[in-house]
Amino acid sequence: MNFLENSDILADIGEFLREDIGRGDLTTQSIVSEDVRGMGRFLAKEDLVVCGLEVAEAVFAHLDPETPELETNFSDGDEVTSGTVLATLKGYADVLLTGERVALNLMQRMSGVATLTRAYVRAIEGTGATIVDTRKTTPGLRMLEKYAVIVGGGKNHRFGLDDGVLIKDNHIALAGGITEAVTAAKLKVGHLHKIEVEISNWAQLREAIEAGAEIILLDNQTPEEAQKLVEMARQLNPIVLLEASGGMDLDRVRFFAEAGVDLISVGRLTHSAKAVDISFKIQAM
Repeated sequence: MNFLENSDILADIGEFLREDIGRGDLTTQSIVSEDVRGMGRFLAKEDLVVCGLEVAEAVFAHLDPETPELETNFSDGDEVTSGTVLATLKGYADVLLTGERVALNLMQRMSGVATLTRAYVRAIEGTGATIVDTRKTTPGLRMLEKYAVIVGGGKNHRFGLDDGVLIKDNHIALAGGITEAVTAAKLKVGHLHKIEVEISNWAQLREAIEAGAEIILLDNQTPEEAQKLVEMARQLNPIVLLEASGGMDLDRVRFFAEAGVDLISVGRLTHSAKAVDISFKIQAM
């Protein structure tokens, strides 16, 4: 499951379950006998990109390590239509009932991010640009949401503040200018770290490149403004990496891609993705 297998995120599932279960599932414990077995079916109720199958499986395994693996014909990243049975799971009915909501919450959220990301990736097909995410993620779910971006066909930006140097307007103001900020960063960070600077006009672009920035972030520009800045940047440094961000909705993201930027960062991939509609129906066995 990509980098999730080597992260602590699956260990957090216990916390997710404790938040939901509290002192126990009163409804299930009062109605369903512990020896009753059942089969649950995950059903897509809209067209979507599948994401989170292994995470959902881990929820039930946390409640009962003897719960069998999900039975599915799909993998994360597959596109399915409404009405598709995504997976089935057999086990004790009380385990299926108790884990249902957490498993669905995670799978619906992750599939929603993957589905929206796929739409953005398709919108810029044929250009040289790449869709990337941001740090605008749900606290506690960053690894899952960034994994979902990859599943949807996008790429990851920084995972956290320790993952790269991105000098923004507040850093520039506190440092006394772009040159001062870039110079200070170059003295402090390792040689393997590239330095990115956020700019909003031609003067800042020139100063950032001349100061030694390897990546330029064109923030809140129009497609026309972005194209002019791209042309200017290429004249100053043909190999500088150019990223555009700010208000990247599906209707206009392609215009920025065609302006010649290398990366388009889209915060709404994670902060505004709609959870897709997936149900989990259980029947006695």
